Amino acid sequence: VQLQASGGGLVQAGGSLRLSCAASGSIRSIIVMAWYRQPPGKERELVARSNPDGTTTYGDSVKGRFTMSRDIAEKTAYLQMNSLKPEDTAVYYCDVGVLLTNSETKIERGQGTQVTVSS
Repeated sequence: VQLQASGGGLVQAGGSLRLSCAASGSIRSIIVMAWYRQPPGKERELVARSNPDGTTTYGDSVKGRFTMSRDIAEKTAYLQMNSLKPEDTAVYYCDVGVLLTNSETKIERGQGTQVTVSS
């Protein structure tokens, strides 16, 4: 399983960015996709998770500003980030839980993409 994340960059406070994460490989189906972030000097935290039941869970600090969506056919997740704040500066990671074609399950963590919000 390979994950390709993109869309990070430098933006001013109040601006927007859209991250994408595409999964590929021997995937039968995607069980869950999630975005995490790790701010400088801090621990990794949940940003958003698309749950198997169709719901989405958001971290408290991003509720109302970030929206996660999925293109199931393309095995791609998106994270629309609006009203960005300097405290959103972090490396953003895409994680995916999949059912492989050999019927095994696997959790894959992608390489991060840097998001920097200037004040």
